[in-house]
Amino acid sequence: MPVLIISDPENGTSRKVEIDDQRLRSLVGTRIGSTIDGAVADMQGYKLKLTGGTDKDGIPMRPDVHGSVKTSVVISGGVGYKPENKGEKKRKMVRGNMVSADTTYLNFTIVEKPKGRKQEEPEPEPLPQAEEEEPEE
Repeated sequence: MPVLIISDPENGTSRKVEIDDQRLRSLVGTRIGSTIDGAVADMQGYKLKLTGGTDKDGIPMRPDVHGSVKTSVVISGGVGYKPENKGEKKRKMVRGNMVSADTTYLNFTIVEKPKGRKQEEPEPEPLPQAEEEEPEE
């Protein structure tokens, strides 16, 4: 079952949303960096930006590899490889920048929140004051 990980940069939190395969079909063909509607993740009114993901084997998506293919490329750093020494390069297996049916985890960032109406806070009701009793004569 595909999983969407949605990060909120304003407060530094993230949430995990599991979707069914039918909803993933609407995301197939989406590229890293594109913005989608949040209704896919039951977040109406939100705009989400695709920032990356992994396939069913844990191979990361890389923004500079076009298509949805799994390929072996020589890289010197970035997504999928962190070199130990300066200038070190290595051949690593990565996925392209397009969502496919094999994609399991997708990372999103909230770009736009819904423009909600400000709810007017009701004014607090004044406390009932005890009626002053007139002194008996």
